[in-house]
Amino acid sequence: MNVSESAHRLLSLEGKVSVISGGASGIGFGTAAKLAEFGAVVVILDINEVNGRDAAKALSDMGSKAMFIRCDVRQADECRQAIEATVENFGRIDILFNNAGVAIRKNAVELEPDEWDLALDISLKGQYLLTKFAVPVMIKNGGGSIINTGSGWSLKGGENAVAYCAMKGGTLNMTRAMAIDFGKFNIRVNTVCPGDIDTPMLQSECEQLGGSYDEDYKKSCATGRPLERIGSTEDVANTVLFLASSMSSWITGTHIVVDGGGIA
Repeated sequence: MNVSESAHRLLSLEGKVSVISGGASGIGFGTAAKLAEFGAVVVILDINEVNGRDAAKALSDMGSKAMFIRCDVRQADECRQAIEATVENFGRIDILFNNAGVAIRKNAVELEPDEWDLALDISLKGQYLLTKFAVPVMIKNGGGSIINTGSGWSLKGGENAVAYCAMKGGTLNMTRAMAIDFGKFNIRVNTVCPGDIDTPMLQSECEQLGGSYDEDYKKSCATGRPLERIGSTEDVANTVLFLASSMSSWITGTHIVVDGGGIA
């Protein structure tokens, strides 16, 4: 077997079906494109129907098999229906990327109770609900890989981000619990922890804090990072690809920080 054949075997996702929440833009769409590039069927879940349909069409136009399903991950019925629709169309689920989230940049005094609920419901509850309905399908398949989106702030605190830090910290330990519960079914569960990534979410955070999302701001995000640059969606997508593929077949219950060394 030559090098290219070996690499193809390790990274190929041909025959695999992936479900990506928050897949219409940012890290979600970047990862959808990466998994599709390596052969996976991609099912994009999002509440933004226009962007979601455009995202699925863009992948289909590139020759990949992709579908969009509108799904509010806070709602159990919608999560169940999204998983059922995926199985109805493609017969299985091998990869679940629990990526949907929201960043509200406020401290505990400024934050309103409904904003707390929104942040934790989209992230933690959404990850729980999609996992709840996807795991029985994966068990029938003989296994699968679940990747949850955390953050560098899963591991440390951050300024004016109490709900965000709470939900991302919760994601990290929920991942460990899920890995323990489902390992016996050959289901691996891991967390990817991005730093500042050039996405619409980072732009929203900047603007919430009164800044302008320009090149100077992006340079400030790189300050103090050993690799001296802001992250790209591909940086995260490559890590998710690794965790979804057979290259990581003995990795579960842990996290990978993708932040240019920001918390080193």
